[in-house]
Amino acid sequence: MRDKTQPNSAGPGDRLIRAGAVVFLVGAVATLVTVAPLFLGTTPFPTYMFGLSMLMGAGFLIAGAGMLRAIAAGRRQARGASR
Repeated sequence: MRDKTQPNSAGPGDRLIRAGAVVFLVGAVATLVTVAPLFLGTTPFPTYMFGLSMLMGAGFLIAGAGMLRAIAAGRRQARGASR
C-alpha cells in the first residue's frame, strides 16, 4: 500500500520545529548584538536585550517539543501499521 501523504505536506510537529528555529535565530541575533559592545568597548545595551537573548533557549525548547510530537506521531503510525 502506498503512503497517501504528499511529500510537501507538513507533518505533526513541523510547524513547531520551524517556529522554534525562527525564535532561536532571533535570540541568536539578539545575543550577538548584546555581546558585541563588550568586545568593542562601547556602551552596553539596555537590560531588555539580555532578555531577548533568552529567546535562544525558548526556541530550542519549542523545536524540541515539535521533535517529540513528530516522534510520537511516527510511533503511533508505525504501531498502527504493524497491526
